[in-house]
Amino acid sequence: MPKQLSPIKRIQIIEAAESLIAELGFRGLSMHKVAKRAGISAGTIYHYFTDKEHLIHQVRQHVAQRIANEVQHNIDDAMSVKQRHQVICLNIWNLSESNQSVISNRVQYESLPTDDRRDIQIREQKLFHQVHKMLNQGKQQNILKPLANEILICLGFEPLLSIVRKKNWGIIPHQPDGIDAIIEASWDAIIQH
Repeated sequence: MPKQLSPIKRIQIIEAAESLIAELGFRGLSMHKVAKRAGISAGTIYHYFTDKEHLIHQVRQHVAQRIANEVQHNIDDAMSVKQRHQVICLNIWNLSESNQSVISNRVQYESLPTDDRRDIQIREQKLFHQVHKMLNQGKQQNILKPLANEILICLGFEPLLSIVRKKNWGIIPHQPDGIDAIIEASWDAIIQH
């Protein structure tokens, strides 16, 4: 009878790998270090993941799911497009306050060479469905620029992520009242004028 795999142990391995990637980057990641961090034997990892690349792929999905959940928290279809945009921006800001490494790590995952970039994009569009829904409705209502969602995300949210990273690095001073102006600038970048 095959051994039953524990979903808790699988998450434990993924979270150990994620924390090591945050500390050491991808080059510093090894299965031995992951096993030590997770408190298991290195061989146990191979019951859950075929190799290091498979583990990194699963970590990426885990991080993307967590970010999507946080970014889309408290989004309600009854809200206006602008209200949903504001909530998304505040959620990104608050996520950076509560978990600085998750935003920085996201950049590392996006820069990984991969053969399945289109598959990743499709999966992440599903994860961030509320963001895409807000953008699509904004375009249908002629509020937002008639550009591809990926371009609107680059114009409206990527600068916010850059500001968040630089704030976390201490390059930009923390200004609690400044978030409103930043959100308004993000909105201004994607609306029709």
